[in-house]
Order: sequence, then C-alpha cells, then structure tokens
Amino acid sequence: MARPGSGLLVPVNGLGYPPQNLARVVVWEWLNEHGRWRPYTAAVCHHIENVLKGDARGSVVLGQVDGQLSPYIIDLQSMHQFRQDTGTMRPVQRNFYEPSSAPGKGVVWEWENDNGSWTPYDMEICVTIQNAYEKQHPWLDLTSLGFCYLIDFNSMCQTNRQSQRKRRLRRRMDLAYPLIMGSIPKSQSWPVGASSGQPCSCQQCILVNSTRAASNAILASQRRKLYGGTAGNTGAAGTLSVVRQSNTFAGTSLWSPTSASSGTNNNNISVGGGQAKAEQVQLPLSTANFPCSPVMPSLSSAHGHHALTINGQNNLNRPGTQRISMGSARGAIPPGVPALPVKNLTGSGPVHPALAGMTGILMCAAGLPVCLTRAPKPILHPPPINKSDMKPVPGINGMRRKTKKKHLRRGKNPEDVVRRYTEKIKVLPDEDCTICMERLVMSSGYEGILQHKGIKPELVGKLGKCGHMYHLLCLVAMYNNGNKDGSLQCPTCKTIYGEKTGTQPPGKMEYHVIPHCLPGYPDSKTIRIVYDIPAGIQTNEHPNPGKKFSARGFPRHCYLPDNEKGRKVLKLLIMAWDRRLIFTIGTSSTTGESDTVVWNEIHHKTEFGSNLTGHGYPDPNYLDNVLTELSAQGVGEDNLKD
Repeated sequence: MARPGSGLLVPVNGLGYPPQNLARVVVWEWLNEHGRWRPYTAAVCHHIENVLKGDARGSVVLGQVDGQLSPYIIDLQSMHQFRQDTGTMRPVQRNFYEPSSAPGKGVVWEWENDNGSWTPYDMEICVTIQNAYEKQHPWLDLTSLGFCYLIDFNSMCQTNRQSQRKRRLRRRMDLAYPLIMGSIPKSQSWPVGASSGQPCSCQQCILVNSTRAASNAILASQRRKLYGGTAGNTGAAGTLSVVRQSNTFAGTSLWSPTSASSGTNNNNISVGGGQAKAEQVQLPLSTANFPCSPVMPSLSSAHGHHALTINGQNNLNRPGTQRISMGSARGAIPPGVPALPVKNLTGSGPVHPALAGMTGILMCAAGLPVCLTRAPKPILHPPPINKSDMKPVPGINGMRRKTKKKHLRRGKNPEDVVRRYTEKIKVLPDEDCTICMERLVMSSGYEGILQHKGIKPELVGKLGKCGHMYHLLCLVAMYNNGNKDGSLQCPTCKTIYGEKTGTQPPGKMEYHVIPHCLPGYPDSKTIRIVYDIPAGIQTNEHPNPGKKFSARGFPRHCYLPDNEKGRKVLKLLIMAWDRRLIFTIGTSSTTGESDTVVWNEIHHKTEFGSNLTGHGYPDPNYLDNVLTELSAQGVGEDNLKD
C-alpha cells in the first residue's frame, strides 16, 4: 500500500519564510536506545510548552504533570532529558505536525505489549495509521517506514511479517497536543544557548562567528552570479514546500528576503529534498545556531527556473509523514564536492556535528564547496524472507529449543558437591582463604553462621583442576548463595566444576538458514537466531522474587555465518541456551531499567548488513571471541559430541 501523505504545498509571502499565522501542532519527543524518537504524552507536551514560554533556557520537571516521570528533568538549553536516579541522558526534540493530523485531533494509536498494557506508536507511525484509517483502507503496510509490520483495521491487530506474531492494537482519544501560531522561535534551536541574544563563548562558536561574515559575503556574491541581477524584484509569486525539520537541527536561514524572491521567473523553494534536473552547485549554509549541524542548500538554475533545496539534518535521519514538512527526493552531490559524514545521534559516524559544521563553514569561507551528509543508518535486518526459504542448519537437528519453568536440577546436597570437586589438605599453607579472608590455618569465617555435621570449620580443601585452596565450609556457603545446580566455580580463576546453569527466564530459541550473505562472508549463507522471552514473574533464583520483570526488544534477531565455525558456535549457543546462560534478569546498561531481561556476557551480532553499532559484520574476530566467552561459561568445544 502506498504511503499516505506525500507532501503539502503552502503558499508563502514571497520572503522564503512561513507566514506568521501558520498553525502547528507541537510534539516533544525523546530518543530511545533503538534510535527511535518516542513522543511524550499530550499533557506532558502542554507542560513543557508552558515552561518554555516562561524560560526558554530553563528546566522542565516532568514529574509535576506525570508521576511516572518523576525521576526525569528536561534541560531546555541542551535539549536533553536527564534521569536523576541513574544519570542517564537522552536527546529530546520539538517537532511540528499539521493541525488536522492525529496529534492535532488527540488520536492515539497503541499496541498491546507482553505485559498486557498498551504502548503508543511513534508519532510518525501514529500519523500514518490515522491517515490510512480515515481513508478507510482495510490494511496498512509499515515497510515503507522501516518496520516489517502489517496493520489490519478489520481485526485491529498488528502482524509481524517475519515471525507472523500478532498483537492487538487500539485507537483511543486523548488530549490534543498543543497548538502554536507563527514561525518557529529561534530560542528552541539546539542548543538553546547558541541562538540566544548572548553568543556562545566556546572556541568553536567564536571561530564560526569570526568567519560568518566572510561566508555570507561569498554566498551573496555567488547568488548574484546565479540569479543574474533579477533578485531585486519582489513581485513574483512563490510557493514553499514546507518541510518537517526538527528544531533540534533547525537553523536560521541565511538567505535574505530579497534573494529568496526573484524576478518574473518561476521560483520554488523546496525544503527537505528535491531532485534538480539542471546543473547544481552545492554550497554550505552557515546557521545562526552553531554548534548545531547546519542545513545545506542546493542551488539549481536552468531555463529561467530557480529552485532552492534545503535538506534538514533530521530529515536524513528518519522519514517524515504528513508533517508540515515534506520532500520527496534528495539533491545529488556533484562530483568533486567533499562530503562530511555527520555523527548520528546514536553515536555512530566518524565526524561530530559541531566539528563537521565548523569545517563546512571554514571551507565555505575559503570559497570551497562542501556537503554535510548523515552517516548511514545500521542495517539491522535482512530483506523479507518467505518461510519456504528458511532451511534447517546442516548438522543440527530441529529448528527450535524451549526452556521450561522447572529447569533447575534439584536434590544436590552442598556437602556432596563440595567433596566431589575437592581433596583434603593435611599440610596447610600460610595464606588466606579468599572467600572469608581468614588464614587457612585458622577456622573458617563462617564458623557459627553455617552448621554442617560433616564439615568442620577448620577443614581445608583443594580444587582438583586449578589447585586453589579454601575452607570447605566457605565453599559450602558459596554454593548455597548460587544456583545450587551441582556445579562450583573457583572464585579466583573462574574454573568451572560440573555443569554450570544460569537463571534465564523461560522462552524459546529458533534458528535457521536464510539465503543472504553477511558482510565479510560472501560465500556463505546466514544462520539467523531468534530469541523470544516473554515478561513474567521473578522466582526465588532471581533478584526480586515475586516481582514482575520486563522483556524489552523481543524477539531479538542474531546472525552467524553458515560455515563450519559458525555452525560450531551455534551448537554451543544451543547448549548455553539449554543451560539458561544466554540471558538473565538484572539492570539494563543502556536504559538503566531494573528487573528486566538482559544479555549475560555472551555477545551476539544483532546487526545484519553493517557494523555501525559494533554489533554487526564484518568482524573477523567475532567467532573466536564468542567461543572464548562461551568457554568462560563452561560451554567449551570439548562439550561437543563427535
């Protein structure tokens, strides 16, 4: 199904700026760990706008309007959300939509998560779904937005095109998002302080301010040459294809009113993209909001028609949908013009936006052309695959494994386990027991705390493989604090005795071969692993028994090359899954969320077609590294049966 809302043309006053009475719906959003902009609720956005009117450089306490957001504060000057209890910082932005769109009407589309609660879609997707719903389409394919989901309005469900998993969705009415009139306030550029009355005093901004006058003069000279002296006539009627451009990256236009309107020729300003058919000249645009990444104009001139194309940096980062911001294509970069890949918000890319912007302005001041581009987005998934194309992995039986709630081995007597892996020492060395930190010649520090008839506090044992020595009573105490699965792990060298198991919650693991190649493995197909763990209740083996735990980002897709070593790694990963070692319940290192399912020290490749995040290919050392990590968990190659 074609993506709705391809663009919006709005007449303007010939000055190159939106009219002062243009209404916009404001939606504030924050960037999550997956690189998606998540909208705040309408009530929170109203609160932020009210604070913004009073102090554009102040802070917004979100807990004043939503109790669930009590740890969070938004700093309007740096445009970041700060979580007070964990110190986590996330970028925020202020986006604008048409008053007739979903946020302007107070329409919210949500999907049902694993906890049975409802999660709102990203605002872009919400707008697209509402547009299709109003046009009475029976279904909507979200592939064009980068998601392999199919929305069925008849059954009100969302279907994953790869896993065929279905979730319910719903449409509900809520408070409409705040409406503003007029142009975008300069004070809302990112960072706010850089566009306020007092100039920024950092070295970068001082350097930019010193070159801005020269840059403007050069651009004005080039515009006069291109327009051939017709720029003085303001009688022509112009049209503006107004583009969705986040204030996070928006800058003040360098083009003067007289240069934006020209003669009797037909002049169009296309903001956000455009395909120029005539000769193009790429020029850098110096903004008043440095160190934000500047937007880049592209001039084209042919047959008396002039067009100005401005690509907002944010437009390169994610698709726009039915905003006051639409452009269909992107101007091509002429040969010989250097392109500076700007760092993405997720941290990928070689050049920081401030450094790239400063370089562009300096090159412009020297009369050199330059174009700032976004660093490429990671390719997380392969192209869509039919079920018939998914084949079993050679040499491995089946395509699925499951773990059940009662997977632990029970009935292991602590004394028997300790005695099985140790031997008694008659002559004691003069050194410490690294468990209780008492001398081995003394009694165990657990004397009086643990009482075991068969083990006296002064007895010392030596582990069979590594030879490290401890009080036997200390080893019993260490075993009782673990999973009690019949295995021991030396606290000094981490050598594992027996079969170590973990605390991974119940779930399923699927694996199959798909007909695509990973970067660095052109001659091999790909093994895809799909982990799926639902949310649930923690048991006695987990940090907070009886408390709910979340499971974010499932199903998780991981990739291995379909070669001999890749299949060996898969066999060991299956063994680690059976031993419940792949995941555990803890605190997420990316979001700071506690009581959630997290990886358990065995790294996986979750990026299919690139390696921008460090979790993809090519990575020639990955297979060897993961074999080492598996061995550290007691899952070594010696465990594989011939």
